Amino acid sequence: MLNNLTKIAAAALIAAPLMAQAQTDPEYTIRATANSNEDDEDYDGLVVFKNYVESASNGRIGVELFIGTQLCSTGLECIEGVSEGSIDVYISTSGGAAGIFPYVQVLDLPYLMSGDRVAEHVLTDTDFVRTMRDMALEDSDNTVRLMTIGNTGGWRNFANTVRRVQTPDDLAGLKIRTVVADLPQELTRALGASPTPIPWPELFTSLQTGVVEGSKNGITDIMGMKFPDAGLQYMTLDGHAYMGALWWMNNDLFMSMDEDLRRVVVDGFAELQQATFASPKRKSIEAYEAFVEGGGDLYVPTPDENAAFAEAAAPVQDWFRENVDGGNEILDAMIAAVDEAEASLQAGYDADLN
Repeated sequence: MLNNLTKIAAAALIAAPLMAQAQTDPEYTIRATANSNEDDEDYDGLVVFKNYVESASNGRIGVELFIGTQLCSTGLECIEGVSEGSIDVYISTSGGAAGIFPYVQVLDLPYLMSGDRVAEHVLTDTDFVRTMRDMALEDSDNTVRLMTIGNTGGWRNFANTVRRVQTPDDLAGLKIRTVVADLPQELTRALGASPTPIPWPELFTSLQTGVVEGSKNGITDIMGMKFPDAGLQYMTLDGHAYMGALWWMNNDLFMSMDEDLRRVVVDGFAELQQATFASPKRKSIEAYEAFVEGGGDLYVPTPDENAAFAEAAAPVQDWFRENVDGGNEILDAMIAAVDEAEASLQAGYDADLN
């Protein structure tokens, strides 16, 4: 009898954790990937997302993180994975998604948004993201859903190895590294410089050897890649483009969830978005300090100089409307959202400054 009771007790002890495990196994598992590393704001956002979604769903949703190229390596490959369901969540830059959804390049149009407050209002408190979401759903046969747009690196600024740039005239003739996409090349030409497509891993050597004389990147990327050691010593904080991060999700998985869980996922992406807004701001402080301490020349254009940059770059908007599928619709949505954001901010200033 004692032996039987001992066996029953032992079986119960073994079964208890198995039963507990069965009760806590998630109903849904989200496989999320970012082609970056754990020092990146994309990773910061995913950690916040995972913690929020798993907690707020009481374990009904689990989130698995795959950082780097474990699941896919290019924007095209990764977004196709989202469409097919082998990947549930993926973060891309506008350049990484432009081959499938060309209109996302609206985020790269120069001088549309004047600063963080405008950009964050546009991406959180207007219908701009919903307009882009609807376009992407239609173009992907309802398989790829844009969940939110955050930030990945702050703002793009011009930096070079030759001279201080205060006006568009100072860019004349400089060989500026761009990606292969048409829009950044159009911008570079409009400002009088010479666009030179160079793969990212080759940029350090290209700066060092004079193949290119400048780039248009965020400060954390510049310092992370040690470009000042290759001669990149002049930076102009013109903030010509906000470095948007587009977060995509498999729409079938999202829509298969009960409404209460869909709400948790939406709220999770809102938390993620706020984390990616904050992270580059914090990291850029140290990066700018290191740039200046290393002998870098940091220049902030005056309002009149900024206006001159915007005027010189204005033809790029016309090019976008004429050459990009969906360009008119998404640019009109962006302009309306910016106007709405600026009006809201001005109303706040009127109330707070008097």
